[in-house]
Amino acid sequence: MRHGHGYRKLNRTHEHRKAMFSNMACSLIEHEQIKTTLPKAKEMKRIIDKLITLGKRGDLHSRRLAAAQLKQDAAVAKLLDVLGPRYKERQGGYCRVLKAGFRYGDMAPMAIIELVDRDHDAKGAADKARVAEEEALAED
Repeated sequence: MRHGHGYRKLNRTHEHRKAMFSNMACSLIEHEQIKTTLPKAKEMKRIIDKLITLGKRGDLHSRRLAAAQLKQDAAVAKLLDVLGPRYKERQGGYCRVLKAGFRYGDMAPMAIIELVDRDHDAKGAADKARVAEEEALAED
């Protein structure tokens, strides 16, 4: 019998895997494109599709379910306010996994996971704003 073999364990404990995917989901929602290993990206696709489906519902219960999984208020807000309405008409398949060669250090297969119809300006926008704010504070 093959009970309980529904996902990749990725050589991590349940708590580590849960925290890792929570952080990766927040990064993917913020930047709309991230680079990771291929097995993590394939597993992340299952998680982010379910989160975007919650964002499409948009009610209070789905907001609380998303907040319990994401742990970052900014990611939950973007999920429900931006991504939910963007994918309202789409029936599924909200992200894609693109193979991206192999990592130099250990030859691990790498992949880019990105949202379909993503906003190209979102990648790195928060980091650029943070750097500009720090430079403005340094000048004062």
